[in-house]
Parts: sequence; structure tokens; C-alpha cells
Amino acid sequence: MPNPKPIAFILIFINVVALVTPKSTIEPCSNSDSCNALLAYTLYTDLKVSEVASLFQIDPIALLTANAIDISYPDVENHILPSQLFLKIPITCSCVDGIRKSISTRYKTRPSDTLSSISDSIYAGLVSADQIKEANSIDDPSVLDVGQSLVVPLPCTCFNGTDNSLPAIYLSYVVKEVDTLAAIAARYATTLTDLMNVNAMGSVAINAGDILAVPLPACASKFPRYALDFGLIVPNGSYAISASHCVQCSCGPGNLNLYCMPASLAVSCSSMQCRNSNLMLGNVTWQQSSAGCKVTSCSYGGYVNKTIVTTLSTSLQPRCPALQQFPPMVAPPTTVIRDSYFAPAPAPQSDGSSTSTPKTGVVPTTGSIPVLPPASGPSGSISASFSANPSSTLRIAALLFLFAVTSIPL
Repeated sequence: MPNPKPIAFILIFINVVALVTPKSTIEPCSNSDSCNALLAYTLYTDLKVSEVASLFQIDPIALLTANAIDISYPDVENHILPSQLFLKIPITCSCVDGIRKSISTRYKTRPSDTLSSISDSIYAGLVSADQIKEANSIDDPSVLDVGQSLVVPLPCTCFNGTDNSLPAIYLSYVVKEVDTLAAIAARYATTLTDLMNVNAMGSVAINAGDILAVPLPACASKFPRYALDFGLIVPNGSYAISASHCVQCSCGPGNLNLYCMPASLAVSCSSMQCRNSNLMLGNVTWQQSSAGCKVTSCSYGGYVNKTIVTTLSTSLQPRCPALQQFPPMVAPPTTVIRDSYFAPAPAPQSDGSSTSTPKTGVVPTTGSIPVLPPASGPSGSISASFSANPSSTLRIAALLFLFAVTSIPL
């Protein structure tokens, strides 16, 4: 009768190796709705803005505005971004086979590429080699044809665009060796409890390679469903481009009210003037009276049939509004500034040049401003319980296997 011990240890070896898949938050879904989401991405080498955008099949200008980088710089799409720069990548999060993910990214293989190098290096651990293999039905991962187009399934969550009933956009963040859950919570202005609820975590323990869904406070639009930019949501402290580069919207600081104005790249755009008014998009005027402050504004109502919809509104408010404040913009970064030992900053940093406010052709006049979710957590949140440190896992598995082999009686 065979000794069961080596068989048992071999099974343990197989099971431990199978746990190499990184942990990520899974959001079940049952419809075709999509949402805006973000990826936390660290550049693996120096890349042009256009090259980073091409890796994720996104608009280069959308990439820049999501990171509050000034788009008015000459030839900004060809600006070279430094290696190890942290960026927020705006993506569309869809519902695929009952799970939230983004599958709009495709990667064309190059010589010397492997599934591991694509997942770990080029896409900075946002996807695993096994996930790429499964998404592309690859039988032999050791054989990749040069120029082969691969679907890259990227993690994302929507949770109805809210966090604790307030507007939010979710960032998929890859845990680093030096990270703690408390440091991540502090960096992104949230709490340990919120992070644990969102990711269905039973403890604060995290491992390098885990992918966390981090809720970021945001400004939500109220555009009609038939608008091309329906569902636009902008994280606090940043910008978004819309209406074919004609309109730039910002969020904060100080409030979560979406503010849109003509973009600095606005060329050949439809009219941005409110009907029956001399106000342009983003203009706000007010008049103080004994009854309060009469406020008239020209606001953005979405991009419909290649037309910029503007809405003129008048209201009586207790006090007149303050001048519009904008999130600080940075020059296109040329170096990486390490300001923290822990998680990377939520937005890229410049090389020391001064910040700026968005440029526009409209000058405001005086008196105007241009499966078992935790209690209270997002419904449908599941945190897949996989080990996320492949190197240590494989070392342990190898030791177990070696012990099993040496334990076989002669």
C-alpha cells in the first residue's frame, strides 16, 4: 500500500502554487451598464504621453486632465514622462460575464515579451499572467507570436458611482511592499473602515500585489442618458475633458459641485453661449438685494449630437457665491519626487515648476465666476482570497515539495 504522506504533500504543493493569483475586489453585475473608473499605474520606463495612452487605448488628453497636468503646453502629447511616475488612468468599467472589468485594452506583443513581463512590468501588476492567458484562450504561454494582439482584462469597480451614498469614482490600486492599509487610507482621504467595507476585508492585513478598490470623492454630472458623456464623474482635485476636447470640467477644491468651462484646446467647437443671454459656458453673475443674492449661471448640460448643450438658470440664494476655485495644475512632469515612503501620491508631481489654473478663452466679468458584502459596504463586493506574493508562496511550496520527496521511504 503506498505511503499517503508524499501524496498529501504534493497536493499541498499544487494547492499552494494555485494561490499565486493576485487578490482583487470582484463586483458582480447583471447588466450592460458601464461607468468611469481609474487605475493606479506606475510607469515601467520612460514613455511619451501618447505611448502611455496607447497602452490603455485611451485619449492622451483625458490621461493628462485626470492627473491635473496642464494640457496647454506645446506638443504635450509627445512629452516624455519619467520612469516610476505614478499616474491615474481613466478607463471605462464594463460588465463582462457577470463581473465588472475593463476589456477594451489590447496589447500587441513585441520580441522577448512573456505573459509575466506583460502583466508584472508593462501593466504594473494590474493583471496577472493567468488572467491574460485565460482571456485570450492561450494553450501554450511560452509561445507568443510577435505582433499578436492580446486582450488585457483590467480590474475595476463601479458600485453605482457612490460611496456611503456620496458620489465616488473607484481607483484600482496595486499594493506595494511598503504599504499598510492605514497609509493607503490616509493618502486617499478615506478610512480603514471604508476600505475594509469596500473590499470585503476581514482584517487590515494586505500583501504586495493585492488590488484594492479605493473610493475617491467625486463630482457627478447630471447629463441626460442620451448625452455622449452621460455618467461623467470627476475625482475631487482633478479634471476631465469632454465634448470632443471642447469642454473641460473640474471638481473641487472645497466642494463636490461639477464645474465646466471651455477647454484651452477648444477649436471648431459648437456655440458655448447660453440662449437668450450674453453669458458663455462657465460664467456666473450675481446681484445682491435685500431679499438675497440673485445668481444667474450658464452651465454645461452634456454633449448631444455633436452639440454642446448649455443651460441658463437663475436662483435666489442667501449669499452670493465666492470666486470659482480650481484644482492646482502641474507642468508635465520630468522627474519623480519621492515625498513619502509609503503609497505613491494620488497625482503626479511636477519638477518644481509653479502650478497653474486652466486657461480659457472666456474671461469672466466682475461679479462672475467662471456575494456576502459586509454590513454597510457596497452591495455585491467580494474579495477573492488569494495570496498575492508569488515569490514567497513559491518558496514555501518548494520547501513543502522537497520535504515531501525526502520523506518517501526507500
